[in-house]
Amino acid sequence: MSSKNLDHYFKLLEESYTYFENDLIELSHLIHSNPELAFNEFKAVKNCLATLLKHGLKGECDVYDLPTAIELKIGKGITKVAICAEYDALPEIGHACGHNIIAAAAVGAVLLLKDLTDELNLSVTFLGTPGEEGGGGKILMMERGAFDNIDAAMMIHPAPIDSWEMKCRAIDQYSVSFRGKASHASSAPELGKNALDAQVLSQVAIGLLRQQLNQGDQIHGIITHGGDAANVIPEFTSSMYYLRAPTVEKLELLKPKVFDCFTGAAIATQTEVEITSTAPVYSEFKTDGGLLSHFKKAASFIGLNKADINDVGLSASTDMANISLKVPSIHPLIGIDSHGSVNHQNEFAAACVGQSANAAIKKGAVSMALTAISRAMETSK
Repeated sequence: MSSKNLDHYFKLLEESYTYFENDLIELSHLIHSNPELAFNEFKAVKNCLATLLKHGLKGECDVYDLPTAIELKIGKGITKVAICAEYDALPEIGHACGHNIIAAAAVGAVLLLKDLTDELNLSVTFLGTPGEEGGGGKILMMERGAFDNIDAAMMIHPAPIDSWEMKCRAIDQYSVSFRGKASHASSAPELGKNALDAQVLSQVAIGLLRQQLNQGDQIHGIITHGGDAANVIPEFTSSMYYLRAPTVEKLELLKPKVFDCFTGAAIATQTEVEITSTAPVYSEFKTDGGLLSHFKKAASFIGLNKADINDVGLSASTDMANISLKVPSIHPLIGIDSHGSVNHQNEFAAACVGQSANAAIKKGAVSMALTAISRAMETSK
C-alpha cells in the first residue's frame, strides 16, 4: 500500500483531469443534446463506452439482461468500490435532472482511478444504470448480482446547491385506468358510463384525502388519456400516479388510502378500475456515515460548500436508495448555477450544459475518485 497522503493524490487527480476534461465535457453535452427515455439510452451508452475506450478502458453493455446497462471492472484490490452513472432523460423536458453530468462525472472518476488501483489495493466497478426516472434500473441490476461483493457504492447528482446528502422518500408508481361504456354525449348520455368522471372523481377524492395524510406523505398524478371526442362519453381513461412517503413501511400505510379513492370512484360511476404497478418500489436512502466521512475529506479539497438542504426544500426519490440498504452508499449533491431553477424545470435543463455544469463534472469526478482513494487507504492500514 502506498504511504502517500491524500493531499498527494488530490494534486495527482487535479493534474490527471486535464487529460480527460474536454472529452468529459463533450460526453456530457452529447448526452444532453440527445435525450433518451428510460431503458432506451442507446446513444448515451455508446458515447460513454467510446469515451472510456478512447482512454484505454473497455466496458461492456447489454449486461444483467438490460441492453442499456454498462459494466466495467478495473483493479483486483481488497477495497471494492462501485461508481454509478445515470443517463436517462425526462419526457418533454430532457435532461432537466442533469443525468448528463452524472454520467460524465462517473466516467471521469473511473478514468482518474484507472492507473492507481494496484498501488492502492483497490477494485473499481463502473456501472451505467438505465431507467432511474421511473424504471428502477439499479434495483433490477442489484437483483441480478451487479452489486454483489461491493464494499461501497457512490454517485453524485447536480442540484442548485452542494449537499452531502439528498433527502429521499420512498416511492411507488402506478398506472390507473378506468373502463366504462361509450355513448353519444347528447342523444343518449344515459346509456354511457363515464370513465373520465371516474378519473376526475378519484382526483377530487385524493385532494380531500391530503388533509389527513401523515407528515412526509405525497401524492402526484396526471391524466394521460382523458377520452377521444367531446361528444362521446369516454369509455376509457388512464392516469399515472406517484405515491411517496418517508419510508417503505409508511408507504405501505399510504397505499390503501389512495387505492380506496380509485375504487370508490369506480363504484360511484359504475366503471371498472385497474391499478398497475409500473416500477419497483424505491426505498428511503440510508447514507453510510463512514463513506460519507471520506467524501467530506474529498470535498474539503475541491471546495464543495455544504448547504442546508431543508432551506431549499429539495427532496426526491431514487433507485440508488435501494442500493444503500444493501451496500454502504452515498449520494451527494453538486451545486450548479441554475439561475433560481430546480431539478425537473426547463431552466435547470438549460443550466446543465453551462460553465458551472462543466465545472460540476470535475468536482464530481475528483471527489468520487478521492473518496475511493481515502476509503482504500483506510482499509489497507
